[in-house]
Amino acid sequence: KWKKDAQGSEALEERLKEKLRKTREILARKRTQEGREIMDSEYYEAAEESFRLALELTENPELIEELRGLLEDIGHRSGEKQAVPVFDPSHLKEEGPERARPEPTDDEYFAALCSGLPQPVRKEFYQYGMSFRQGYLALNEGNFELAAEKLLQAMEENPEGSFIAIELAAAYLNLERYQEARALAERFLRAHPDSPQGYQILCEVLWAMQEFDKALELLDACPNILSESLPVLLLQGETLLKAQRLEESERLYERELKSQGWQPDIALSLARIYELQGKKEEARDMYGKLLAECRACGSTGGTIAKQRFSDLSLELGEYSYKVLELYLSLVQEDPSRRADYYQKISRIYAAQGNDTEARRFEGFARQAQRESI
Repeated sequence: KWKKDAQGSEALEERLKEKLRKTREILARKRTQEGREIMDSEYYEAAEESFRLALELTENPELIEELRGLLEDIGHRSGEKQAVPVFDPSHLKEEGPERARPEPTDDEYFAALCSGLPQPVRKEFYQYGMSFRQGYLALNEGNFELAAEKLLQAMEENPEGSFIAIELAAAYLNLERYQEARALAERFLRAHPDSPQGYQILCEVLWAMQEFDKALELLDACPNILSESLPVLLLQGETLLKAQRLEESERLYERELKSQGWQPDIALSLARIYELQGKKEEARDMYGKLLAECRACGSTGGTIAKQRFSDLSLELGEYSYKVLELYLSLVQEDPSRRADYYQKISRIYAAQGNDTEARRFEGFARQAQRESI
């Protein structure tokens, strides 16, 4: 069950997708390293299997190229040419069903989710037992009813397990059991007053209860170690946004960028504020800077920035090849919305006078819409 608030459920869905994407990338790196170790032992067939599985999991262009090179190397070492899959940047493979990506096992998924946690927290998570593991996986997959059931059971099995409380609070939040979520989050913060996650969950509960002043008071009273941190600053800005205090949120983010330098999370939040105030040019330019940063650092992220930059450019009357290419790449990065992207590609071709391509992509859009039904 998703939150009823449309923006909330869309943001949550994006977070869950991003977690799964990161999990796949972690597993792809792990498979690549395993394959290298196996290749060094001259078990080429097993190494090839690891590399090909990594290739199925990753979306990182640099890792894809690395894996292609490793497969070619295996071909040379084993004395025969291996069939190396070519990375096909074509975005026009909408005719058939999407190719199924290999899913991680529960153990792999749990390990990947835990890999980014501080060592003490990770150790606790592994000691909580099967009920917690099932609940934690369900929570990260969006199955909140099962998550609440299993995490509550885990709390009963681990009465001293203080980190379980905040995960159960997150499940209750998404089941709209706000009072229970609030009590658990407050209990967690009393035990862990320096936890950004605790403030995140409690703020989300207070937002759902329309208690924006309480959320700001909570953030103002947080320990000094957190008061100037990025997570708390983002929570302050988001609270002001939800309270419809947009100009204050804008000033907060602009002041932070000016004083602390470029921070992608702040820039993304500021771009959203610009949009909500109808400042389309400013929002487009900020999304453009985010895209440039993604290219400069080699990141494969930036899908949201790319989508909003492209949409705003179109709204502002830009029908350039640059915007066209961005939409083509979005078809691959975000296939669930490909019907919309095809429609916009068709509009761009029509504006450029290329009626043949406009009609072709209009057909792709209709087909994608039929497949989504």
